[in-house]
This record gives sequence, structure tokens and C-alpha cells, in this order.
Amino acid sequence: MELERAKKYLEKGVDGNADGNGGMFENFMMQGLGLLLDSIERGRVLCSMKVPVRLLNPGNTFHGGATTSLVDLIGSAVILTYGLTSTCVSVEITLSLLDAAFANEEIEIEGRALRIGKTVAVVNVEFRKKSTAKIFAQARHTKYLHLPPPPPVQTKM
Repeated sequence: MELERAKKYLEKGVDGNADGNGGMFENFMMQGLGLLLDSIERGRVLCSMKVPVRLLNPGNTFHGGATTSLVDLIGSAVILTYGLTSTCVSVEITLSLLDAAFANEEIEIEGRALRIGKTVAVVNVEFRKKSTAKIFAQARHTKYLHLPPPPPVQTKM
């Protein structure tokens, strides 16, 4: 069940539908993105895609903001593989852009859990060129995990 939730999140967007009626993130990032889920297991998600022209910066390379949004998406999906029902709030995203990716270039995006604790999760996300396996961006994503309150204590009277 936990892997299905993460898979649905990646395939259909944050709110679970792919009809374009979601929020800004779903409408801007997810529609027509072409993100393919290649592998999923507890603590690891591997996706691939071709860099869409609409996500290029003025220098005609993959936009850093789009890369950061994908870090948020993939990092959240990795956390969902642990069976959580929500990934809550990003606390920090650190991104290092090491090289450029260009329009229609095939890339792989791999997210791996570094630590999933009681209140904080940390995920590493790597972006690689599929043809050479060269890393062109690397990120660390930290999220606060809101746990539901404990059930009320039953007392005898």
C-alpha cells in the first residue's frame, strides 16, 4: 500500500488527479511533464524523463527552479514509500547545479532516503544524464513530518 501511494503521487500529482484541476504545482509541473516511474522501493524512487522545452531558462538549459520543484516532488514520493499519509512541510532544499541539461535530453532522477525519523525526514535527490550517467544536479531535501496526535487515554471512573 505504501508504494502505491507514492506511485499515485508521482503519476497523478499531489492531489491524486491528472485532469488539470489541481493547484499551481499540479497544473504547471505535472501536466505533460512526461515523468516516468522506472523503479520504486522502500526508501528509493527512480524516475526518468526528457527535459521539456517549456522548462528551459533563458540560456536554453533546464531551469533551476524546475529542478528544485522536482526535488520536492521526488523527495516527497520517497517519504511516502515509508507508509506516511502526508509529507507535510519542506524545511530546507539545498540544490547544487553541477552541469547543464538541454531540451529533449533524457535524464534520470533518483531519490534516496537518508533518514526518516519521527518528525524529520532527509532525502538525497540526484539528477543524471541518462546517456552518460553524469550527475548534473544534486540536492538534499529536509521535511518536517507532522504525526497525528496520540489517541486519548481511556480512564476508568
